[in-house]
Amino acid sequence: MGQRIMVTGGAGFIGSAVVRRLIAESDCQLAVVDKLTYAGNLDSLAAVAQSPRFHFHQLDIADAGALARLFAEFQPDAVMHLAAESHVDRSLDGPGEFIQTNVVGTSVLLNAALAYWRTLPAESQSAFRFHQVSTDEVYGDLTEQEPAFTEQHRYQPSSPYSASKAAADHLVRAWHRSYGLPVLLSNCSNNYGPCQFPEKLIPHMILSALQGKPLPLYGDGRQIRDWLYVDDHVEALLRILQSGRVGETYNIGGDAERRNIEVVTCICELLAEWQPPAQVGVARYQDLISHVRDRPGHDRRYAIDASKIRAELGWQPRESFASGMRKTVQWYLANTTWWQRVLSGEYRLQRLG
Repeated sequence: MGQRIMVTGGAGFIGSAVVRRLIAESDCQLAVVDKLTYAGNLDSLAAVAQSPRFHFHQLDIADAGALARLFAEFQPDAVMHLAAESHVDRSLDGPGEFIQTNVVGTSVLLNAALAYWRTLPAESQSAFRFHQVSTDEVYGDLTEQEPAFTEQHRYQPSSPYSASKAAADHLVRAWHRSYGLPVLLSNCSNNYGPCQFPEKLIPHMILSALQGKPLPLYGDGRQIRDWLYVDDHVEALLRILQSGRVGETYNIGGDAERRNIEVVTCICELLAEWQPPAQVGVARYQDLISHVRDRPGHDRRYAIDASKIRAELGWQPRESFASGMRKTVQWYLANTTWWQRVLSGEYRLQRLG
């Protein structure tokens, strides 16, 4: 029997990619935990849901009793903690939910993991891992001239979302320092790829363009992000889980800095290859681009220095920005049922089994 891994947020964008990969390419037993808020989508797990190694649990990571029961029942060898509220705009409108899930929820999960870990024999304690999956947004932003974020960069989050993730990271480090819990941390750049919730930039622009709707860009559209294809991120996470040094942080980036306007223009050009813009009543998809008022505290640039994970774990992204974007646009064109169910809200009615 393979390793037993608990994956929180397993019905989300990155979490479901982790689950699909582990079921397809390992012999791991998985306890997949998700509260199934708006961003949790069981359709993203449909391909692996019938595996006997897949076990889904709808629960809130802030529910201490439910977590204690699951740890006792499943007896995990590792926890991959991806459950989080993650959209900056939503955090500006309602920061309380982000604090509840990302800060309180993480503390409850840490307590449950610690209580379980303390019951293990010494060898199992030594092998156990708690992997905190975080974001580069905890570091704040950069000017165009500054070097990319390293693992030593000071935390200076800008939004309620990034502040709540920064708090969660600090809690994880404190549980390691104070109690000895064997932890790993990773901070990634902007992910994109299949099964991403349509409120995020890339799927939002793809689906809006396909419907002939405006493509709204904040401010001048010249904000810079480092883009990471989700399957490359999954590969990095699994290498960290298996071979990362306890207590260490690893930055994961796609080495693909692009301005938002460049990203949207790329989407428009790729869509035009397969779906003529005349079908939505425009000469070019780019004609749908509109600039809107910038959001408060909008970070100007993120960039990741991933030299540590390259040197220590031999990881590097397989996809370039061009190849990853091509795969992403093709996936959304080929999987209209998936995103139509999201846009209609029908996906919220789905249940496994």
